[in-house]
Amino acid sequence: MKKILITGGAGFIGYHLAHHLLADDGNELVLVDNLQRGKRDTDLLELLKNDRVSLIEADLTDHKFYQSLPDDFDRVYHLAAVNGTKWFYKMPQEVLRINVLSLIYILEWIRGLSKKPKLCFTSSNEAYAGALEAFNQLPLPTPENVPLVISDTFNPRWTYAGTKLIGEQFVIFYAAAYQFPAVIVRPHNFYGPRAGYDHVLPEWSQRIARQEEPFVIYGADETRTFCYITDAVEAMQLLMDSDSTNGYPVETVHIGNTDEITMSDLAKKMFAAAGWTPQKLEYKPSPPGSVKRRLADISKIKRLVGWVPSTSLTDGLKKTFEWYQAHPKK
Repeated sequence: MKKILITGGAGFIGYHLAHHLLADDGNELVLVDNLQRGKRDTDLLELLKNDRVSLIEADLTDHKFYQSLPDDFDRVYHLAAVNGTKWFYKMPQEVLRINVLSLIYILEWIRGLSKKPKLCFTSSNEAYAGALEAFNQLPLPTPENVPLVISDTFNPRWTYAGTKLIGEQFVIFYAAAYQFPAVIVRPHNFYGPRAGYDHVLPEWSQRIARQEEPFVIYGADETRTFCYITDAVEAMQLLMDSDSTNGYPVETVHIGNTDEITMSDLAKKMFAAAGWTPQKLEYKPSPPGSVKRRLADISKIKRLVGWVPSTSLTDGLKKTFEWYQAHPKK
């Protein structure tokens, strides 16, 4: 039996990761969430009916909380963080405080355990995305060992990226100093059902369901790749269960897809998946700090654990739209 802790367990990635891990009858899961963004919705309540899952509502920035945690975990997936571009602009100081402080307390807690679990820290492609804006150069596809850059410390857009940049360093040096296994993953645009309502595909799904006219697209010529959530959590589990990620220094690994697409073409695919196309499109520039291109090099994860994404963008968009059509924002 593996005992697994998932912080942010009621959120988008946390829920899908828990659902994936439960397929192994030998896993027992403890989810921790403050439920500010994660929800006790019907999906989560159904998950919690499994007697191998429990949920603790807690604030990970309260150091006293860790005194009540069990000390026998085999795995810790640290997913909890304030994410979403809206929040970067609305409360940048809280993005910084919550993301950094919760990681520090997690690491200090692990440091004090006699049985040290393996840690997965979810970083982000935001940690290096500023290099393109700052220096107008970034290798594409982008490998893991590029410089991590905050292009403008006064732009709140980069507060989340800053927490992931320093977070990677915390994990690298804590793991080495206190001898516990860890892996850093950099998600590249995970998407799918139950991803909240603030990101681009959930927003588009709702606007398509309303048949919004004209349909506004921001940054139409910018490119991204999109990795469907079931593929993504499988990749995380494979990395955590592999002996190839137990050494020092800690491995940093991209998880993403390789099908680069412009936002304009993505919208067309989304319209096709939904079975509706607007009569008029309106194009507007992205907010300051938005990155023109993102394309991850995923050769490392292929080499380490043999993972490649299997869900086509067409299928993933259809599943995503159908979920949001059935679960409109209240």
